[in-house]
Amino acid sequence: QVQLVESGGGTVQAGQSLTLSCVASGAGGSIAVMGWYRQIPGKQRELVAVMDTDGIETYADSVKGRFTVSRENAKNTVYLQMTGLKLEDTAKYFCHAEFHDDARRPLSVFWGQGTQVTVSA
Repeated sequence: QVQLVESGGGTVQAGQSLTLSCVASGAGGSIAVMGWYRQIPGKQRELVAVMDTDGIETYADSVKGRFTVSRENAKNTVYLQMTGLKLEDTAKYFCHAEFHDDARRPLSVFWGQGTQVTVSA
């Protein structure tokens, strides 16, 4: 079973920066897509930033220009560098990993337990 472990969450003031890390263990092969989602109470979990094995990045419009996702594929590790944090970035952030079929559709999806990011005024 694939395990995803996040670290780096915490409380910061608006305008500050924070970096999250996630390490995947137990992956028998290459992780097709790896990155981050977030969720606040009463809302659906939403994509924040992900990267595929070719280095293609996908970002939520709300974080473009402020957040950067990166991967170290040999270590099955993904990072999220967050700058210019806003109050609305407050959420529980979940590491996300996908394995795909030949048509590049998800075969299986794994989630970390989440790490809280709180942005204060």
